[in-house]
Amino acid sequence: MKYLVKYSGEMTTKSRVVRNQFCRQLRRNLARLFRLHLQLTDKAAAPHDPEAVSVDSTWDNIQITLPAGKDHLAPAVEAVLANTPGVWSFNRVVSQPLASFDDMVEQTLAVYGERLRGKTFVVRCRRVGKHEFNSMDVERFVGGGLRQRSEAAGVDLHNPDVTVQLEIRGQEFYIIDASIHGLGGFPLGTQDSVISLISGGFDSAVATYLSVKRGLRTHFLFFNLGGREHEIAVKEIALYLWLKYGASHPVQFVTVPFEAVVTEILEKIDNSQMGVILKRMMMRAATVVADHLEVEAMVTGECVAQVSSQTLANLAVINEVTTKMILRPLIMTDKQDIVDLAKKIGTEEFSAVIPEYCGVISVKPTTRAKRHKIAHEELRFDFAVLERAIAERVSLDIRTMQPEGGETAPATAEFAEISQIPDAMLVIIDIRHPEDEERRPLLQTGYPVQKVPFFRLNAQFPALSNDRHYLLYCDKGVMSRLHASHLRDQGFSNVGVYRK
Repeated sequence: MKYLVKYSGEMTTKSRVVRNQFCRQLRRNLARLFRLHLQLTDKAAAPHDPEAVSVDSTWDNIQITLPAGKDHLAPAVEAVLANTPGVWSFNRVVSQPLASFDDMVEQTLAVYGERLRGKTFVVRCRRVGKHEFNSMDVERFVGGGLRQRSEAAGVDLHNPDVTVQLEIRGQEFYIIDASIHGLGGFPLGTQDSVISLISGGFDSAVATYLSVKRGLRTHFLFFNLGGREHEIAVKEIALYLWLKYGASHPVQFVTVPFEAVVTEILEKIDNSQMGVILKRMMMRAATVVADHLEVEAMVTGECVAQVSSQTLANLAVINEVTTKMILRPLIMTDKQDIVDLAKKIGTEEFSAVIPEYCGVISVKPTTRAKRHKIAHEELRFDFAVLERAIAERVSLDIRTMQPEGGETAPATAEFAEISQIPDAMLVIIDIRHPEDEERRPLLQTGYPVQKVPFFRLNAQFPALSNDRHYLLYCDKGVMSRLHASHLRDQGFSNVGVYRK
């Protein structure tokens, strides 16, 4: 089995030197990906020879050839080709030595005969090289032969049911069995490296994908605001994106523990300024991480006016804390278009179970941050807290996160049933921000309620009575599950989640 891979259109407009460089990089990327993914796919067979799938490039295409007896690898090969940046499209072809026109008819009939039954068709031929005939000669002869020898309804040059695609390259005759679209973009390794701030939501996952598609080697930076479960879920999204679209190049997944930073903001910063200041703290930390990884740009999923911190005025104030370039590929994109693209690329099912983090949400957030006011508020912030968070960051080679089988799935956390626990032993802890709790009090639960804001929970929970079972509550159930999981990881078995 053989494939003809078409380069991304933008690659073909480059100068000869640059085009050759890009084509060589794409060929190397594909060879690496075949070695990675085919080993995962064909585990029941003997270990693969790295040369089992040949990758050969020419000026205008790459030719992928599966050796005899390896057709079962075709789905894995096609998955790689469909998801590799730099591939515009690829054709699955039946390859034959160039022979007579009668032989062309016979060979084409073997591939298309059943597809033409009761359908109108047209023949299109692309020819490269010197021959005694032209493309139209082939189209007329093969079209006439198929019309006579198949059960087609007839020839329709303008609106056919089936287009029979042929290519002749030198002394090779190719019958196109299927044409499949690729990603486009540029091959990884032809552009600079960047670091993407990924939260697990729709926006940051899609922005990361667009960065990879453009040929940027994209590291991951995660600010952990919600404990171990949150981190696991975001790692799974990052791993999925890397395995599917960027596995030709290793990258780092960097986690910065930001819970203490959030606590510092909640306790010391004016409510209306919290969102902007949190983003500024993230950008300061991201700048340090970017310097360490020797990258000059950061990618975010921000979009104009999608949330209060993303007005032009606020984004300008956020930008001021870094000298790095901030790339915002979604900046003019509608939210529904982002969600639709997330569904297309496969991240929707991950992001759907990670609602927006509900920690630093102001009651009346500013939409026009003032530099002098932000600077004044930040004077109250203890920057030693930020420095500790940066110093405690963990950087992980994403290849060490790969699960067996190469597949990932959205993270979930299961909590023990509480039906067997006596009511007298149950206590609800309302972990919402005090302002949220005041606006929407938790009433008529049937159980005693204690109020411990989530940003104080880790410090206060160890002092609670061990003979009670505590159920955490927040409006959406996200923070409560994250913190319950985090407390269980610390050894507390008397914690669960309360749902109204």
